[in-house]
Amino acid sequence: MESLQHQELAVVREIAHAFLTATQPVEVYRLALARVTPLVGASFSSVFLRDPAEPDLLKLACAQSWPQSSARFLGQLRIRVGRGPTGRAVAEGRAVAVEDVFADPTHREWWDPARELGFVAQIALPLEVRGEVVGALSFYFVEPRHFGEDEQRLLALVAAQLSATVERAQLIEDLRRANERLIQQNEELVRRVEEAQAATRLKNEFLANVGHELRTPLTAILGYSYMISAGHAGPVTKAQRESLSRIESSASLLLKLITDVLDLSELTLGRTSVHVAREEAVSLARLAAARVGEAPDGIELRIDAPDGEIPFRTDGSKVVRILEKLLSNAYKFTERGEVVVTVRQREGGAPSSPDAGWVEWSVRDTGIGIASDQLDVIFDEFRQVDGSSTRLHGGTGLGLALSRRLARLLGGELSVESEPGRGSTFSLVLPADASRVSPPGPPPARPAAL
Repeated sequence: MESLQHQELAVVREIAHAFLTATQPVEVYRLALARVTPLVGASFSSVFLRDPAEPDLLKLACAQSWPQSSARFLGQLRIRVGRGPTGRAVAEGRAVAVEDVFADPTHREWWDPARELGFVAQIALPLEVRGEVVGALSFYFVEPRHFGEDEQRLLALVAAQLSATVERAQLIEDLRRANERLIQQNEELVRRVEEAQAATRLKNEFLANVGHELRTPLTAILGYSYMISAGHAGPVTKAQRESLSRIESSASLLLKLITDVLDLSELTLGRTSVHVAREEAVSLARLAAARVGEAPDGIELRIDAPDGEIPFRTDGSKVVRILEKLLSNAYKFTERGEVVVTVRQREGGAPSSPDAGWVEWSVRDTGIGIASDQLDVIFDEFRQVDGSSTRLHGGTGLGLALSRRLARLLGGELSVESEPGRGSTFSLVLPADASRVSPPGPPPARPAAL
């Protein structure tokens, strides 16, 4: 009994953590399921919600630890209300447990999907908001399982706690739509400016100015939020401190995005300066890894480098920034396995620096990989391989575009090799003496969208 109570407390704590740390609907579900699924002993889990366009269909909102072979089909998954354990849980408003799908002939139509996904037992629980069943939470198990009274009560607690996130997700979705309308208005404004001035450069000037103007008030918001949280303006209650923490988290995320947009604009306009100094390649790799933070659970970080130093001349801060983004991406798209950073010196000179040689960093992961026809797309601004609304990985699509621009500014190149399901390797190659490289000017004017 005491163990069950501890388990219930752990479930409540982990879902509360998802409330406090998530900023988007998919993040709410993903964080909650990532932490709760192992606690209840399930192999993988999912959340399906009613499709607003077709209320009789359930649309996948989030999946946790699903087999990699089926991950690319998750965005198209639909379940009809009343069919299967998940559909019945929504239609009947109660938990539906299947202790052994292959032992029940009534579930014959689910045998092939169960074999493909590798589960034997399942329990689906309704998600209810304001008296209305809006979806279902399902846990899947690889062995036959008897769901006793205590376990069903624990899983019902999980569903009840997670139901509260649905309302928040709906509010966040409304904010997202409002934000999309603002983006559309900004795009219209940029289009009119381009039509009036007939120059893409004016658009880049506009972005740079807006970035500066937005970053200033955001910095003030973070500063005042910190002072209030520290009690400089008077006593702060626990609830107020939690709200301030959310403000700081969201403002920091927005500030990071604005900084990336501003830096990308400055690079496009040819305003970014390079400060060359003596650096050491292995130390820069270790510094980038430290700034990104510890590797997520299930991932091992390894730095493969020679025993001695690899001295060279470049702008070290820009190199660290590129490596940070590559490591962050490797962690984000790798569920388990390893991330290996290899540092080495290559013979041969750069075209603009024929005697200097090269320094190379490669970041290899064992993640989901990238299809060959998408390898160029990932370096485009505001583009991702999966641009759907149900994608499992967040991001704005700026990191790799900015990294490649910085690499070229330093006289080098950023490239990628990848295979779906087997991982990716990003390689940053820079001349060993960037002071002998003439940084490229701004690219030729071409139409582009915000």
